[in-house]
Amino acid sequence: MSPAPVLRIDYIELPTTDLAASKHFYGAAFGWSFTDYGPRYTSFEDGRLSGGFTTETKPATGGGPLVILFAADLEAAQAKVEAAGGRIVRPLFSFPGGRRFHFADPSGNVLAVWSDS
Repeated sequence: MSPAPVLRIDYIELPTTDLAASKHFYGAAFGWSFTDYGPRYTSFEDGRLSGGFTTETKPATGGGPLVILFAADLEAAQAKVEAAGGRIVRPLFSFPGGRRFHFADPSGNVLAVWSDS
């Protein structure tokens, strides 16, 4: 058996102001599942990567790493984000290799969704 790869993204933790709102938003927009670990932390599974939401830190305003999600159907993903209560902060735009949009979740975290089509 070969050793596990090193120096790769293994887990993402996002601050939130409201765990229930984050669970509702990401469950409705992307179908993520959750496991609660007390009143201030919940982990998520998206089918490929694990992460968590915590109320122990505050969402960053004006910067920080940009988490980018992939969607085969970008317009459908944007519709789900908006229907779940996300706010589009940068509408769909093209870049070499694809298209994407940026959105703010209910706590103000800014993420992006991209597609290669």
